[in-house]
Amino acid sequence: MSAAPQAPSQVRCLTLADLPQVMLIERAAYEYPWSEGIFRDCLRVGYKCFVATDLSDNVLGYALLSVAAGEAHILNLCVHPEHRRAGVAQLLLHNLERVAHRYNAESLMLEVRPSNRAAIALYYNSGFERVGLRRRYYPSATGREDALLLSKVLI
Repeated sequence: MSAAPQAPSQVRCLTLADLPQVMLIERAAYEYPWSEGIFRDCLRVGYKCFVATDLSDNVLGYALLSVAAGEAHILNLCVHPEHRRAGVAQLLLHNLERVAHRYNAESLMLEVRPSNRAAIALYYNSGFERVGLRRRYYPSATGREDALLLSKVLI
């Protein structure tokens, strides 16, 4: 029996020390997870990387953002499957929006699998709109899956 989803207590910057927990979540959430090296590279190049934690500083989810030339791009936003529907993704998304505003981004963009209905609902409910389609973007069991390109105007 799994524990009840934990509500996040804070969002803070992701550190190298968080990577073991992040990798556990990444592997639990995705059939084709990112490698630890990808996360290390994101930290190394200065992407804005955050974790949502509970009161004991356990990582419940994480989000990575790239900001350049007036555009912010959500690279990854993920919540541990046992802690979904507790406000973690919403908290991380709002944090990314605040950071994008702080860096004067005019828009916030992301790709999402069409099969990820929960994420699509989160993004649409947060004011994102579909602006395109990236064909064969994601690996899948049947070859490749398209990605919906979503955007939110920030200014």
